[in-house]
Amino acid sequence: MELKNWILGIAVMILTIFVVVYGLGVIYPKIVYEDHCALIKTAEVIETQERCEQVGGQWNPYFDDIQCTKAPCVQGYCDRDYVCRKDYENALEVRSKKIFYISVPLGILIIFIGGFLFYLDAVGAGLMGGGVGTIIYGAGGYWRYGDDLFRFIISLLGLAAVIYLTYWFNKRDKRRFLFWKK
Repeated sequence: MELKNWILGIAVMILTIFVVVYGLGVIYPKIVYEDHCALIKTAEVIETQERCEQVGGQWNPYFDDIQCTKAPCVQGYCDRDYVCRKDYENALEVRSKKIFYISVPLGILIIFIGGFLFYLDAVGAGLMGGGVGTIIYGAGGYWRYGDDLFRFIISLLGLAAVIYLTYWFNKRDKRRFLFWKK
C-alpha cells in the first residue's frame, strides 16, 4: 500500500472513531459532575456527624486518638459530596454500560463492513481500524466497572474473534461483492 493510502486509511480510521464517539455522545450525553454536586457549598464548618448527614455528606472519624487542647473537639470531618458523588458515579456506570452494549457490536459490524464491502485497501483497512477503535472506546469506558471474570471473557472473545477474522479474511475465496473488483 502506498503512503497516500496509508494516510487515507488512518484518516478513515480516525474519522470513523469520531463519528461513533460523537454520535453516541448525542444519544447519551456526557454525565456532568456539577449536575449532581453543586460546586459551591456553604462555607459552614461542619463539626458533627448529625449536621454532616443533614447536608448529604458522610462523616469520617479520625483514626488516631486526637488530644484536644481546646473545645469543641472535632473527632472527624465531613465529606459533603459523598451522596451526590455516589449518584454521579452510578450515572457514569449506567452510561458506560449503555455505550459498551452499543459500541462493541457496532465496532464488530464496522470491521465486517470494512473487510467485506470495500476493495480499496485504504477504505477497508481504515474502517476495520475504526471498528477496533470503536470496540476499545466502548470496552474501555466500562472496563473499570467489570470484574476480572468479565474482563477475561471479553478479552478471550475479542482474541478469538480477531484470530478467526484474520484467518478468514486471508483464506476466503476471491469472490468480490459490492465495492470489490471482479
